[in-house]
Parts: sequence; structure tokens; C-alpha cells
Amino acid sequence: MENKMNCPKDHTELKIEQMQDITVDRCPTCQGMWLDYDELDAIEDQVMTDDHAKGTMQWNPTQTDLLCPKCGEKLNTFDYRLEKLQIEVCPKGHGFWLDAGEEKRVLEAMQNRIAGQERIAKAESEWTGLLRKLKVRK
Repeated sequence: MENKMNCPKDHTELKIEQMQDITVDRCPTCQGMWLDYDELDAIEDQVMTDDHAKGTMQWNPTQTDLLCPKCGEKLNTFDYRLEKLQIEVCPKGHGFWLDAGEEKRVLEAMQNRIAGQERIAKAESEWTGLLRKLKVRK
């Protein structure tokens, strides 16, 4: 049987629940959730599966006073994929803490990244077409 985990914010015991196909540990008080290391990637994969296109996940990590619910190590906070979103992570790789609603912001970030890539692809295609027209005129 797995050890009980407590919320790093308010120390309430986390409850196991299903979020689509992912088992998460959610705080019934603050609605934050603990995701094992691969579960954040699974949430992102609901929108975007190309890990390379997702870009760098962790920017500007700094230590917090919050404790990892698995090992008790102080969590780091970081800027998630250069979005205006701060997520906590266990420095020993046990997982991530998302405050209430941040999982929706993760999905929005992936949707925005896809839209950005589509804009880039369209601009590159238009630019290539323009260059071809200019070559023909020579």
C-alpha cells in the first residue's frame, strides 16, 4: 500500500481521483493536485504529443518552502514553458504540484503552442511562395 501524501500548501491528506485516463492526487481543500513526473506530460499529450515541439519545460527554478508530498524535500518553483505560470517540482524527480485550475492553463499553453506553430508554418509557406514568384520574374 502506498504511503499517504499531504498537500504541500495546507497539509490536508490528498485523495486519489481520475482525471480522464490519469490518476492524480488532489487536495479536497484547496483543489491543487500532485502529478507524478510522467503525469504532467500525459496531460500535455492530450493536446500535443510532440515533446520536441513543446519546448523547454522548466525556466528560472527557485527553491520554495513547500515540501514534496513523497519525500519531504523542498519543492522548486519554475516558469512553465515561458508561460506566465509557476509550477512547483520535486528536485528529486518525484513530480509536480499544480494549484487549482493550473491543469487547464497547461492545456491552454499547449493549444497556444500549436496555434503558434501553425502561424509559423503558414508564414513560411507564404514567404516561400513569394520567393518563388520573385525568382520567376528574374
